[in-house]
Formats: sequence, structure tokens, C-alpha cells
Amino acid sequence: MSSTTLQRPQQRRLSLNARVPVLNMTLGGFLVRVALIALVVIWTIPTFGLFISSFRNPDLLPISGWWTSLGTAVRTQAARTGTADDQIQQEDGTYVITGNVLEEGGGSVRAFGLTANNPVAFQVGDVAELDNGGTLSISEDGTYTLQSPQPFEMDRGQRIYYEAALPPSFTLANYEQVLTSEGIDQSFINTFTVTIPATIIPIAIAAFAAYAFSWMEFRGRQVLFAVVVGLLVVPLQMSLIPLLRMYNSVSQTLPFFEAKSYPGIWLAHTGFGLPLAIFLLRNYIGGLPRELIESAKIDGASHFQIFTRLVLPLSVPALASFAIFQFLWVWNDLLVALVFLTKDADQIVLTSKLRELLGSRGDNWEILTASAFVSIIVPLIVFFSLQRYFVRGLLAGSVKGG
Repeated sequence: MSSTTLQRPQQRRLSLNARVPVLNMTLGGFLVRVALIALVVIWTIPTFGLFISSFRNPDLLPISGWWTSLGTAVRTQAARTGTADDQIQQEDGTYVITGNVLEEGGGSVRAFGLTANNPVAFQVGDVAELDNGGTLSISEDGTYTLQSPQPFEMDRGQRIYYEAALPPSFTLANYEQVLTSEGIDQSFINTFTVTIPATIIPIAIAAFAAYAFSWMEFRGRQVLFAVVVGLLVVPLQMSLIPLLRMYNSVSQTLPFFEAKSYPGIWLAHTGFGLPLAIFLLRNYIGGLPRELIESAKIDGASHFQIFTRLVLPLSVPALASFAIFQFLWVWNDLLVALVFLTKDADQIVLTSKLRELLGSRGDNWEILTASAFVSIIVPLIVFFSLQRYFVRGLLAGSVKGG
């Protein structure tokens, strides 16, 4: 038997083994795609539910979830009949009070009762006996009839408990309530007044600092950069009160500086955003080709000229990435705005204004669903305008090092 024949089984085994990594890699890629799709779906479901809830009838939100928005909801609640002033004497001598328990909510009545412990004691069309000798009946459309052989002497009316079936209902009332509320337009302008400078100022400072940490030699550069990065772990909440007290002391020394003012909140957001901005931009700028910087120095360019004419144009993706982050943080901020701004009409921001719409006890909490989508309109426009730079700048800034 020839050596070629003996080698064929071994060659076949080698070829099969060579295919195994390909199959495993294909299976791994499939599992990664499935996991990615699952994460996207899980992440999107709450947002989709919030979007559906923003169009639902406010009466349906407390009693059923958004996933039941296309079905009939069942609600048990109480109502009162008319009073003695509403009674009408019939020809046969009986006294009657009529009305409808569904005048506001709509839907249909399934059952009713006279006590909270048993709100479905009677079916629609049944006649319930009252303690005073009268009777009560309710039809499916919510019309009730209260009869008594004696005149009614009640001042508040008979309490009725009933179970109502509410059909699916969608409305723009939530959005209308938010968009037509007093001062909402000024709060949009105030939010822009806070967000735009609070985004531009830290980017400008961080870009200069990132270039210095990357391409300028000075004593203590690495230690100073480590301190800046270490500031990332400092909780924002711990610095609010000390910073506000410092603002108050400065405002007493400098009359033109006010603690509760736009410059104050601009500086606060700048300080809170600088550590991450310097970290991201330094990694990106430090990863630029060294030959490019050195050739510019040989040609006699100063650091300022290299930064403005060479580094800045090449760092647009990283600048856009941080601009998106900073814009979203400042636009959605509530805590810093409450500390460093007043609630006056010329300073209250959108998040604080929407919070005020809820009332002191949160009675109108259902408008939060519409408020969420009203407040994210501008951030979505900013994100989709800069999204082509976002991933490229973020990835480059996270893997390159100087």
C-alpha cells in the first residue's frame, strides 16, 4: 500500500479539524447577533411602552398597563347620585332621581353595589333595595334610576359603587396639556440658555488641556492627568452644597456675580464635565500620528498653531462624541438646575417646569409620559445630527493612548 493511501485518512482528519473553527466562529457570530438583538429589544420595550402610554386616556393609565392598551380595561370606582333637590315626583306619587355615572369616563357598566366591600353585588338591570325603602337600578350605559315612595331628604346623594368596562381610548390630551401649559415656551428657551454654553465651554477647555497632556512636556504632567481622571469617581451630589456656599461667598465679594445665575450653572456644569472630557479627548489627540506633529514643529509652527490648524480639524469625531454626551446630561439635568437656579419664569428649565406641572402631590403624574417625549425632541435632533461622528470618535478615544 502506497504512502499516499496511508496519508489520505490523516489529511481528511486535518481538513475536518480545519473546518471546526470556521463552524465555531459562525456559531459564535450567530449567538452574538442574537444576544445583541435581545438586548436592543429589552432596552426598547420600556421606551415603546412609555410612548404608547403617552397617547392613552389618563383615566386608563392607573388601572391597566400599556400592553393592554388595545383591550378593554375594567375599573371599579364610586359615584354619587343626585341630591334631594334633583328629585321629581311622578304621577303615581313616587319620587325619582335619575342621572348617569359614566358622563365623564365613558364605557359600560357591568355590575354595581351599595358598599365598597361588595361593589358587584348586583348585575346590570337588577333592582337593589335601599334602607329607606327605595330602590336603585343601573343600566349598561350608566343611567341610574333612584325611586322612593317617600320624598328624598339626602343632601349628598346615594353612594354607588360600580364596575365599568372601558374600551381602548387614545388621545392627544396629555401632549396638549404639556405644550399649552403656562411658561413652557420660556422654559425651553431657558434650557437652551443653560445647555449651549455648558456644552461649548467644557469642550473648549478640555481640548486645550488634552493637547497639553498629549504633546507638551512639563513637570508633573502624568500626576496631574491622574488627578483629573480621579475626579471621575467623585459623586456630583457631594460637591453641590460646598460649591453653592463658595458661590455665595464670592457673590458677597464680587457684586456683579450672583450665585443663582446662568454663569454660576455654566461653571458648575463645566466643572462636572471636564474630567471625562479631558480623558476622552486626551486619548484621542494623543493617538494622532507623532510624525504629523513633529513635521509641523519642524516647519516652525507653534503649539497654538498646531492645535488650531492641525489637531482641532482631526479631532472633530471626538469633540462631537463628547458634545452629544454633555448636551444630553445638561439638557436632562434637574438636580443642578434646582441648586444653582431659581424657579422664576426667566430661569426655570424644562425639567423643573415639567416637575412643577405634576403639582405638589403628584396628582397629574400621567402627563409624565407625554413630558418625557416632549423633552427628548431636541436631544434626538442633536444625536442624529452628530451620530456619524459619535461611534467613530468614542471608539477611537477609548482604544488609543498617548
